[in-house]
Amino acid sequence: MAFKIMSLTDAAAERITEIIEDSDKPVIGLRVGIKNAGCAGVSYTMDYVSEAVKGDDHVTDKGVDVWIDPKATMYLLGTVMDFEQAKMSSGFTFKNPNQTGACGCGESITLKPADLKAIAEARAIA
Repeated sequence: MAFKIMSLTDAAAERITEIIEDSDKPVIGLRVGIKNAGCAGVSYTMDYVSEAVKGDDHVTDKGVDVWIDPKATMYLLGTVMDFEQAKMSSGFTFKNPNQTGACGCGESITLKPADLKAIAEARAIA
């Protein structure tokens, strides 16, 4: 079984599919990355993908295509992307084992590169 950089919950896959279907322009998937932002260090980025970006990592999960900015790969290994709806808000969330902190306002997070040795050991046990 191949290791996926990140995976999607059913809710995230359904929401991405809706976004793709409702788009006015051709969209084949979503691109996820990180950028320097906020007081904690970085924030996630998401963009529509109309054609694959050469050099990006590619994941297909639950019928949805996600491209990952290669600069973000080491920080996203093991991440689960979800879509949550509350009374006053809705949006994508990331359950990331590489997150070490977050700012109080929720705008940014602190990430460390994934521990490849721990991932390799976990895969060997599975």
